[in-house]
Amino acid sequence: MPITPANGGSAETAETATPSGSAERIMLELVDEDGTTIGTAEKLSAHLAPGQLHRAFSVFLFDDEGRLLLQRRALGKYHSPGVWSNTCCGHPYPGEPPFVAAARRTAEELGVAPALLREAGTVRYNHPDPASGLVEQEYNHLFAGLVRATPRPDPEEIGEIAFVTPDELEKLRAEGPFSAWFMTVLDAARPAVRELTGTAAGW
Repeated sequence: MPITPANGGSAETAETATPSGSAERIMLELVDEDGTTIGTAEKLSAHLAPGQLHRAFSVFLFDDEGRLLLQRRALGKYHSPGVWSNTCCGHPYPGEPPFVAAARRTAEELGVAPALLREAGTVRYNHPDPASGLVEQEYNHLFAGLVRATPRPDPEEIGEIAFVTPDELEKLRAEGPFSAWFMTVLDAARPAVRELTGTAAGW
């Protein structure tokens, strides 16, 4: 399970933190329990307790051996810094299709375009982050796909990356913290992941 530090060039992205450590002013889509857009809210305010239900996405990319690409969130992130999480996650801009947002952020954070990207369902959850006190009230669109190019992670977004098997994932989870939402989104995406990677990969 080689872990690769991020050392690529910095990119100006939509979800970086300002020098003061606060998030830039970004608007998110607020949704109802059915995922229908009902308004917008500023990103940080949507995450303040008790949280406002908003649209999000999570991406799971695998190599041709069926290993999952994980990222460790950069220490400068205002939300859940320094924890391991899935390949990419974020929020569509208001009116932006989740698939487009998922492809955009994958390119911005990891410097690669997926060789394949497909929808993997949706999941709704409420996950407080004990470290920051922020709350993830999200209607999350899931995507699974393949990556064949070498990732070039933006170090302002990502501290490290690793390709892991299911067994290596369990060892990594025992060693260090993961994002509060990680297992929820992975479990919800598993049917699509198994269809993508095949039973031999073990997901």
